[in-house]
Amino acid sequence: RICFLLTLLIFCSPLGLLAQATSPVLVGAGDIAVCGSEKTEATAKLLDKIKGNVFTAGDNAYGDGKMSEFLNCYDPTWGRHLKVTRPVPGNHDYDSLDARPYFEYFAGKAGPAGRGYYSYNLGAWHIIALNSNPEARFWPPAQESWLVKDLKEHPAICTLAYWHHPRFSSGVDGTTVADHEEMAPIWQALHDSGIEYGLHWGKVIGLSAAETRRLYGDRVDRWRAARDRLLPDTAVREALR
Repeated sequence: RICFLLTLLIFCSPLGLLAQATSPVLVGAGDIAVCGSEKTEATAKLLDKIKGNVFTAGDNAYGDGKMSEFLNCYDPTWGRHLKVTRPVPGNHDYDSLDARPYFEYFAGKAGPAGRGYYSYNLGAWHIIALNSNPEARFWPPAQESWLVKDLKEHPAICTLAYWHHPRFSSGVDGTTVADHEEMAPIWQALHDSGIEYGLHWGKVIGLSAAETRRLYGDRVDRWRAARDRLLPDTAVREALR
């Protein structure tokens, strides 16, 4: 269930790939920790080899986001990188009342307690962590107002947002389509501000290869080149597709 995403934040640099040595690295996934899972430990070992910052895209500890699951499943694996981790919650984190174990475990790294959305700067980038769970308190009108204000206060050319639920998604069989209408105002606010980069937990968002190329141009090739340098093992890259 783990979707592993690697982002080398070089696209806004006028030096492009020449700036790779000083460009920040942001690496992470969603649907992360299952006790006893070989995949959970395998991706944690990948993090051990990548010097950078870690994000999580929700559903951090299965099955119900209990404190025991954070301590016994997440902490021994991805928890090795807790000091550099900036998470967002998923719906399984909210299977525990108000996602309290999530906020307690990540503490200040998850933004204000109980809210689940915040922003931070990473190099030249402004990073926005959002809460896509309608179960959350302060959501969604307060989050939308906060986001609009945050975008105005941080008019960075380089801005990336991440959250758990994509605006649209299809199931793993390609037949089930989900319309997360509650995310529409958030999506629109990002779109109106010209934010090109968004990460979520990995379900399909409906972009074909041609559409991706049209939107991002040669930046796709630059991302692939950066990924191949950080993950030189072809078998590893194929396993994480």
